[in-house]
Amino acid sequence: MIISESPVREFLSRLGTDLGRPRAVLCISAHWETDLPVISTAVEPETIYDFHGFPAELYQLTYPAPGAPGLAGRTSELLSMSGIECDISGSRGLDHGAWVPLMLMYPEADIPVTQLSVQSNRGPRWHLEIGRRLRPLRDEGVLILASGGAVHNLAYFTKGGSEVEGWAELFENWLVSVVESNEIERLVGYRDETEEGVLSHPRDEHYLPLLAAYGAGGEGSRGKTLHRGFMDGSLSMAAFAFS
Repeated sequence: MIISESPVREFLSRLGTDLGRPRAVLCISAHWETDLPVISTAVEPETIYDFHGFPAELYQLTYPAPGAPGLAGRTSELLSMSGIECDISGSRGLDHGAWVPLMLMYPEADIPVTQLSVQSNRGPRWHLEIGRRLRPLRDEGVLILASGGAVHNLAYFTKGGSEVEGWAELFENWLVSVVESNEIERLVGYRDETEEGVLSHPRDEHYLPLLAAYGAGGEGSRGKTLHRGFMDGSLSMAAFAFS
């Protein structure tokens, strides 16, 4: 996405301007999984290359944004006030779920950013509640960036593939419809709703950030589709906003 032209690259390159400049960014990434919620307090988060077998050019890229230990502390406070036990990491950097979209959205890398992990063993409703506890951050100038994948089954990954798997397209259609009609219980119970959901997410981790974003939108928030499209045969690039 960073080094090749594509519709989603164009979309993300515009998104930072469309959203405006936040005071800081809290990224909830599918690529950091822990048993308890963990927040990074790193002052200078490193760029993590948590992928293998891609062009050498990618491993030369860096995103040297400053960390956001103050935001990490505020996030920990909000979760702890709600009785949610959490931990901190002083060394966790930015995985590609964070730095890839941010490099396109805010290429100057001058906005403080931190990450919050997901708990794949806790399921969608847990992450909806995590998001609800973080709702005050929206009024404090923080962009909550939920980074996952609307369809993410790497068994069907086809590098450069342009023919979209039928089940993947069906699930993206379902997801867009349910998000835009704000049917939260259907989003939570997506595995019971459709067989395509199980195919689209062999594990929950890439789906969970969506629920956190929905929860952070607050009561009465409405989902809006910002972008749709597929890459590499089955990977949905759908993006949503909740406000």
